[in-house]
Amino acid sequence: MKPLSPSSEAELAELVSSTSEPLRVMGGGTRPIGVPVNAQPLTTQKISGIALYEPGALTLVAKAGTTVAEIEKALAKENQRLAFEPMDHRGLLGTKGEPTIGGVFAANVSGPRRIQCGAARDFLLGVRFVDGQGQITRNGGRVMKNVTGYDIVKLMAGSYGTLGVLTEVALKVLPRSNVTGTLKLAGLTDVQAISALSAALGSPYEVTGAAHLPKGNDSTPQTFIRIEGFENSVKYRSGELFKMLGHLGEVKFELDQQANATLWQNIRDVDAFHGRDGDVWRLSVKPSDAPDIVAQVGPEDVVYDWGGGLIWLLMPQDTGAEVIRSAVADKGGHATLIRGNRAAGAFQPLSAPVAALQNGLRARFDPKGVLNPGLMGQAA
Repeated sequence: MKPLSPSSEAELAELVSSTSEPLRVMGGGTRPIGVPVNAQPLTTQKISGIALYEPGALTLVAKAGTTVAEIEKALAKENQRLAFEPMDHRGLLGTKGEPTIGGVFAANVSGPRRIQCGAARDFLLGVRFVDGQGQITRNGGRVMKNVTGYDIVKLMAGSYGTLGVLTEVALKVLPRSNVTGTLKLAGLTDVQAISALSAALGSPYEVTGAAHLPKGNDSTPQTFIRIEGFENSVKYRSGELFKMLGHLGEVKFELDQQANATLWQNIRDVDAFHGRDGDVWRLSVKPSDAPDIVAQVGPEDVVYDWGGGLIWLLMPQDTGAEVIRSAVADKGGHATLIRGNRAAGAFQPLSAPVAALQNGLRARFDPKGVLNPGLMGQAA
């Protein structure tokens, strides 16, 4: 079915207000996460363009359909970046097209640097969106000190287009780092690796990436700790971390900038699972619980990020959700099925009070129930 593709916010508002049929809202269509929605596709791709960029104020305003690539290109010219390092899901999900900035915030997509600088939603200053009745709403501002309506801005991040269709976002950007260095530890068990990553993150050396691959490039365990900043500072902090962790075995230090960029992009995009069959689960847990959970579910492969707080699992196809959810149930974490049969639900089931709150919000923002209906539905 050919997607509806309004070219302006006003056209989008008219379209939504005049329909009572469900709409499958998307940006570039590269992140089909959640229960598949059987509805008329609607894309914001034509509502695009950078509306305002003030490098001195570290602020950028862009239409929702603006591609991430366009924004990153503009930021690079001013030696700035999206500090939350949004993941590109195309390799993992086998999708095509171009990720959009609206899609990034709709799914609250954050990468390895989240442990140091925060999630995508923490950089969102303001939004414009069209709600389920076709009303245009503006909320938030263009600077962090303007906190008017800030909660609604946060609410839109991670709502997957179920509360409104984003048309414009205002966000904070940050300067790029001069130098990136990575400590590489080889041969650690999962428990040893998570312990080492926790120690590094708890140190004063400002770690911006902490990941572990039980099956690295040569199928042996590899553990990575990233440090960014001025070159002398990076070398000093890496030296101190080496003193702290060197007793664990072989430690190497990677200072080649292209090698570092490739390494952390691969971790960000879960490159280890690309081109491989099986279900993919994303777990958010307490790092100290991570190795036990992984041992319990027995995945074909695993990637630990965020010091172990984020686990990517590659499971055999059609692994029952109860296998994964029962493993995290007593740990206080949550699990999302990113790839696989999501018909019965992809997101962590909510408690009754939280579900009631969520349903109330949807009834307020989308009383006709036309925006991505059922996408965030839960397993029975």
